[in-house]
Amino acid sequence: MPAPLAARARLFPALVAVYRAQLSRARVARIPLLFVATFQSIGIMILMRGVVDGGSEARAVVAGSSVLVVAFVALNLLAQYFGQLRASGGLDHYATLPVPPSAVVLGAAAAYASFTVPGTAVTAVMGSVLFQLPMTNLWILLAVIPLSGAALAGLGAALGLLAPRQELATLCGQLGMSAALLLGVLPAARMPQVVSYARDLLPSTYGVEALARSFDGQPDWWVVCADLGVCAGVAVVSLAAATWAYRRAAVR
Repeated sequence: MPAPLAARARLFPALVAVYRAQLSRARVARIPLLFVATFQSIGIMILMRGVVDGGSEARAVVAGSSVLVVAFVALNLLAQYFGQLRASGGLDHYATLPVPPSAVVLGAAAAYASFTVPGTAVTAVMGSVLFQLPMTNLWILLAVIPLSGAALAGLGAALGLLAPRQELATLCGQLGMSAALLLGVLPAARMPQVVSYARDLLPSTYGVEALARSFDGQPDWWVVCADLGVCAGVAVVSLAAATWAYRRAAVR
């Protein structure tokens, strides 16, 4: 009689194991890219300082530049990572492990999103100083970073896993980050109506809106919570799509 197989790993312990493995492997390679993302966002705010004086436009620029750090790492780099993993046959390694597919996707997404925390915080603080915005409610980053990171990481992972070639995965990640740059950093009031519809479809938009509203003297916290709720809903959908894309790519 053949020996019985071991029990399948539970979701949370498997997720923690994948998260630690991804964090240790990507720590050395991704930290320089995090500096690039942070300096890029700070440079954009310095350039916009000559165009925007203050008010709602300044809040939009600072919020969009801060979330752009999340988009660079969670969307762009994660799409490249899963595209490379699929092209090199690395998915076969994860497919042989007794871990749920959702643990692989969530663990990798959480590891990449973790790198965005210091860069996003530094960008938000420097933007507040540059545009003379209040920093009293910057604690909202504790909700904006994980929710925006989860939504963008799920989208990045799905793009990387569904792209038929590694080069297309890199291209999709770059295009997604460019969309986050153009639609997130530029003030919404100056956009054409058609472009504003595309902005509403971008997952990071609601994290940007929540952070921008927190710079008000008396923020409408109900609206902030509604923006964060939409961001959380998009995160669930995008991570579920990434899990489905992982299963589809692993079987082929």
